[in-house]
Amino acid sequence: MRKQLRKLFQPKSLAVIGASDHPRSVGFVVMRNLLESEFKGAVTPVNLKHRQVQGRRSYYRIKDVPQAPDLALITTPAYAVMQVVRECGEAGVGALAILSAGFSESGEEARHRLKRIKQIAREYNMRVLGPRSLGFINPYLGLNASFATRMAAPGNIAFISQSGALGTSVLDWAIEQQVGFSYFVSVGAMADIGFADLIDYFGTDNHTTCILIYMESLSEARRFMSAARAFARHKPIIVLKAGRSLEGRQVALSHTGALAGNDAVYSAAFRRSGIIRVDTVAQLFNCAQSLAMQPRPFGNRLAILTNAGGPAVLATDYLMAKGGKLAALSEKTTERLNAALPVNWSHTNPVNILGDASAELYGKALSALLLDAQSDAVLVILTYQAMTEPEEVARAVAEAAKRSRKPVLAAWLGERGVREGREILERGRVPNYRYPESAVDVFVKIYQYTRNLELLYETPPEEPRQFKPDKARAAGVIQGVRAAQRAQMLETEAKDLLACYDISVSDYRLAQNMEEAVLAAKAIGYPVVLKVATPDLYHKSDFGGVALNVGDAAGVRRAFKMVVQNFHAHAPDAHLTGVVVERMVNKRFELFIGARKDPVMGPVLAFGAGGIAVEVLRDTQLGMPPMNMALAHRMIERTNIYPLLKGYRGQKGVDLESLAFTLCKFAYLIMDFPEIQEIDINPFVMDENGGVVLDAHVVLDTAVLPQDQRKPYHHLVISPYPGRYRKSVMARNGQEVLLRPIRPEDEPIELEMVNRLSKESLYFRFFGYVPKMTHELMTRFTQIDYDREMAIIALISQEGREEMIGVVRIIADPWGHSAEYAILIADEWQGQGLGSKMTDYIIEIARDMGLRHIYATVLASNASMLALFERKGFHISREDFDTFRVDLDL
Repeated sequence: MRKQLRKLFQPKSLAVIGASDHPRSVGFVVMRNLLESEFKGAVTPVNLKHRQVQGRRSYYRIKDVPQAPDLALITTPAYAVMQVVRECGEAGVGALAILSAGFSESGEEARHRLKRIKQIAREYNMRVLGPRSLGFINPYLGLNASFATRMAAPGNIAFISQSGALGTSVLDWAIEQQVGFSYFVSVGAMADIGFADLIDYFGTDNHTTCILIYMESLSEARRFMSAARAFARHKPIIVLKAGRSLEGRQVALSHTGALAGNDAVYSAAFRRSGIIRVDTVAQLFNCAQSLAMQPRPFGNRLAILTNAGGPAVLATDYLMAKGGKLAALSEKTTERLNAALPVNWSHTNPVNILGDASAELYGKALSALLLDAQSDAVLVILTYQAMTEPEEVARAVAEAAKRSRKPVLAAWLGERGVREGREILERGRVPNYRYPESAVDVFVKIYQYTRNLELLYETPPEEPRQFKPDKARAAGVIQGVRAAQRAQMLETEAKDLLACYDISVSDYRLAQNMEEAVLAAKAIGYPVVLKVATPDLYHKSDFGGVALNVGDAAGVRRAFKMVVQNFHAHAPDAHLTGVVVERMVNKRFELFIGARKDPVMGPVLAFGAGGIAVEVLRDTQLGMPPMNMALAHRMIERTNIYPLLKGYRGQKGVDLESLAFTLCKFAYLIMDFPEIQEIDINPFVMDENGGVVLDAHVVLDTAVLPQDQRKPYHHLVISPYPGRYRKSVMARNGQEVLLRPIRPEDEPIELEMVNRLSKESLYFRFFGYVPKMTHELMTRFTQIDYDREMAIIALISQEGREEMIGVVRIIADPWGHSAEYAILIADEWQGQGLGSKMTDYIIEIARDMGLRHIYATVLASNASMLALFERKGFHISREDFDTFRVDLDL
């Protein structure tokens, strides 16, 4: 894929189809931009009517160009685009950017046209940017392949925009602010190339250190999450997602539907994939600037150094509101500050050294704060006053920051008087902002980024280890509801389903009349609760369909009559199945556990404060399956009710381990059954002795058929760890070897193996060039998305610890059709038959993943691998003097 996109972003030659001499046309502007840029490659105009355009020889059609260009920029009218795309494929063009206007129609017609463009491009192995794209800019090639009016400066930021108009505004702003780009891309309608493709490409680009995205909508969420999770750790991805206040779709009238709004789902997905989400264009670049200049904070404790009280108070207020903490100064730091500062300094954090503070005092105070183990970063505030030396203070701050591993942020308040000071800070790699709140905002967001990166290490298995769900029984419950031609489960059915996954439910009976209700209450034990059972209504308490704390048989008869009468009065046409009688349970905390299938992100989990006021409290956090204990605890900790759940002011909390385990069980239910559209458990009551489900509501997705045979977990945007691909094999020397998919925590043992390899083995694997085995590179090898890539490692047990002795991997193309193969066996284990066994196994897995083709490139001197491929039935063909290509149809 990278090779295909290289034709787009780093072309050696290009053609402008629809190039024009008419000054108001897109074809004119694009052609002029190319000719006025520093691009060294060939630029060829194509125009049906003219033999010459803007002084260059023009060709009638792309097939007439003597040598097919790497890239074609299409600026023709929209009605002609489909035909032009096919002509480009027939002519052998490598990639396309469709800049044509006129694709403004919406609905089914638009989807059909985009689909056809993608089909034609795929037929000819081309990649397509657009349509409705502004184009792109590669500053390092001097290439302005867009109709933007200005050329971007070279830098380290890849900017991807779904809005061409916003993109041109950002470009104009960036030029004035001297912000440079590695690439500037307008994605347009994304018929083919989308966010995931670009993250993959820029994630491996040497010029790019940070990826910024302006996003309005997202399709192919699974691919996007996969790409983001692969690169977010060492190349920050910052997203400005528009549409926070808009209803993305009509939500169902249930608790989960009301709580899991579209925008909150995006936030949960971004958090799980290590993405920084921002709210404004300013934050987008502020965060990028800080990440480029300073290390990340590993805690949320901020020390503030200032020469004025007001801005420090504002910064403190904003810090606390955004979830940060004011660092508590250690005794040793206070002593250092006392020794360095005048007696009238504030003696607390914020450290106010007053309006006449010199550069020397700033430097000493900052150095002391950076040494304090109880602070994670320092914000330096300077207000311009008559006795202030903004330039000298900036030099002192930059010098102190250089000697520390903690991040330093600055807010130089003012304009003309502090302008030179800001420039000094910039040169000293200290990010600086006009307002202290902006600096605090960056600190909090980047701390959250650090926290989110920890989630990338979590790889929940596809099968639970601590409990065994009864999947067959759960499937039977769902099939029974379908057989009754219902989408909504009865409460009793919902509880049966939850019980299949070892989730504690209250003791209950379904009664058809008063006397059955009395017998049920006696069997369960008083006091009891009575609730109408109906597939047609959910919020039963809203119309008096629930009676609580019923203490005797007479009370049961009265309650039965009341709830049934209330039901018929409220909904005379609704179907009454009976009355549920269950034990009355009193526990301190009423919690909410839910899930809903989002149309973009798939199933989303919800947890928070429950009860009848759940929508009023709105203390709910969202998370993405798959889930493990660490992820469940993180979800619980983000709620406002968490301090109470822990225990507060002598009051007992709940069993947090049990609660987290319940969330994990619940997540496995959602993972295993794509038929589930939504679930509400409300309330889930809990105290220190455990929890129990008192009420549950389940709606099935009628669009998902029981015989759906798509690959497992297709409905999730994050693939669980594929534990099913574990297998033991025997080496020729009799040693048992475990084959299993790689995990993020395997990085140390893979690095150990690579460091033991001979130069020859490394030469064969990396084709002569052996990259430096950095942490960033190793995370790319070990933190993979199992949906599009599979790496099977070979492990042996050595003196009680695992040792890695080999790895085989396949990486699928964007369409899930073909995959590239690579293998590496430790020198001391070569010749033991592992290469053959691991190749057979990865071929088996490739078939299971739905791939149709495997290929690899092999050095001509690697005789043993060529012999292995020949034995396995690969077709072998010479690529050039040094290499062969091998192919296997599956």
